[in-house]
Amino acid sequence: MSRLARTALAAAGLLVFLGIWEALPRLGLLNQVLVPPPSAILAALAREVTSGVWLQAVASSLSHYAIGLAVGAGLGVLLGIWAGMSVAFESATAWIVRIVRPIPGLAWVPFAIIWFGVQPAAAVFIIAIGVFWIVFFATQGAIRGVDRDLVEVARAFGFRSAFARLVKIMLPAATPGIMVGLRTALGQAWMAVVAAEIFGVPGVGQRMMQASSLLATDIVLVYMLTMAALYGLIDTVFVAAQNWLLRWRA
Repeated sequence: MSRLARTALAAAGLLVFLGIWEALPRLGLLNQVLVPPPSAILAALAREVTSGVWLQAVASSLSHYAIGLAVGAGLGVLLGIWAGMSVAFESATAWIVRIVRPIPGLAWVPFAIIWFGVQPAAAVFIIAIGVFWIVFFATQGAIRGVDRDLVEVARAFGFRSAFARLVKIMLPAATPGIMVGLRTALGQAWMAVVAAEIFGVPGVGQRMMQASSLLATDIVLVYMLTMAALYGLIDTVFVAAQNWLLRWRA
């Protein structure tokens, strides 16, 4: 099947799905309060955008998302490289990792509130915790997975310091594995955004909770679909950047 045919079939399937979704509440087969039709969602989106609430919520969430992702992923890459290159550091932190790693990100919410209050910094902290371990283990594994023969060749050509080997050999060879971890972290960070904002930090999560308390399910779906669209856009941009960065593999 050609790409055009697959695209047309996918579009047709989506239209059928939306048509059934629109029809069931309209025919009274589903409660419109609990399952609003797509047309009601579009109307709710228009109201949210016109009032300026949508843009404000999205801007706040994107700010939390970007800062939390940068902090968590940055620390994950740095410490992952260190653990991957240093057996001593890995051994010294092994039990710490085993104790702290299984703690879910949501379990840190009470401490986030105590330490930072109901402020954006609390959301950033929870998001950073959510992505740190993903990137850390991906980076550590990618560094450890570099062919040791390459390291020996680097030494033979004069790259004897750890920093020189890291820049010339380890990082280029480990970049594909690190990028896989970063891409996974993109999705995990979005899930953490809602969890981080549920307790009152302004953003998409807070707006969803406000709407759900009023049974405004059309508004809840507006922000659910907004997050899906934003993640799709971010992931597409990341894949394009990844392909450009790794173009040397082609």
